[in-house]
Amino acid sequence: MSRSSEIDAAPPGPLTAWLRAEVPELPVGDRPVGVERISGGHSNLTYRITDAAGGRWALRRPPTGMVLATAHDMGREWRFISALAPTPVPVAPPVAYCADTGVIGAEFYLMKFVDGEVLGDEASGHRLESGGTRRTAGLDTVDVMAALHAIDPDAVGLGDLRRSGNYLERQLRRWHRQVHESAVSDLSTVDAVHVRLVERAAALPPSDVRIAHGDFRPGNLAFGPDGRVRAVFDWELAALGDPLADLGWLIASWGRPGDSVPPTVPGPSLVDGYPDRDELVARYAERSGRDVSQLDFYVAFARWRSACIGAGVHSRYAAGVMGAGEADAGAARLASLQRQAEAALAALG
Repeated sequence: MSRSSEIDAAPPGPLTAWLRAEVPELPVGDRPVGVERISGGHSNLTYRITDAAGGRWALRRPPTGMVLATAHDMGREWRFISALAPTPVPVAPPVAYCADTGVIGAEFYLMKFVDGEVLGDEASGHRLESGGTRRTAGLDTVDVMAALHAIDPDAVGLGDLRRSGNYLERQLRRWHRQVHESAVSDLSTVDAVHVRLVERAAALPPSDVRIAHGDFRPGNLAFGPDGRVRAVFDWELAALGDPLADLGWLIASWGRPGDSVPPTVPGPSLVDGYPDRDELVARYAERSGRDVSQLDFYVAFARWRSACIGAGVHSRYAAGVMGAGEADAGAARLASLQRQAEAALAALG
């Protein structure tokens, strides 16, 4: 993973003092710990922490500006990884949580650092050897997703997060409200897709309630050199809801060479050697036992939600809180969200 020199969001002095007091197993010498931001992502931030003995840890905190009231909940992320740590779902082992915003300016949590390849863009697809390793990575991604969806939320202490009503209806309301709070002026296509999705969602059969990660894709996983998933990261959007929403998101982001419609997020599967989407869907159906006949709805929903998320990211660029290259990156994000909304509308017919 590449690194950034930005360390302003996690000042090492007060953080070192907190680590010394709260994490006795972490070697802390007389000097402050090393803090490096791990690049990637446009929301919650992840930092690599280096202790006095050279050991590595990972710290998660909210973004430094434009924080939405219903997002960036560190305590919620902490609950999910803590609940899943004893299960077959691989997560970075949780270490400590800090609710004191005086330490680094925000709540945060610390976890053990997991070595692995995070395949967050097209170029990263080449990091795994061609042939069987890339195929393994695709299939293991689906296997880990199926393992997550097999977890009973009540059995791991997350049952109290269950909400009344329909998950998809709540998601449609939430993202539609948030996209209209963004700086994007033309939302006509987004609104048209929203109308169609609401109609389709009302006709879907009831779904079982499981842990939905919300952003399950290779860019939020760490892979070993054998292609196996070592950890699932970034639980910011996790909730108890419809597990097929995760599958739709993965498939919408799983671009393949020669696609006419871009993926929601460019990823490693744009490189040769990774399984095709149909194979991933069949694998999930086999491993989970779920009916995937309505997956077209979930893929369209994923593209629409990607457009809504993109509107929020565009707003942070427009507000000047996203760092260098703001103008160009903001314009690219605006164009991308429009294409995703148009693709979602076309998919719904």
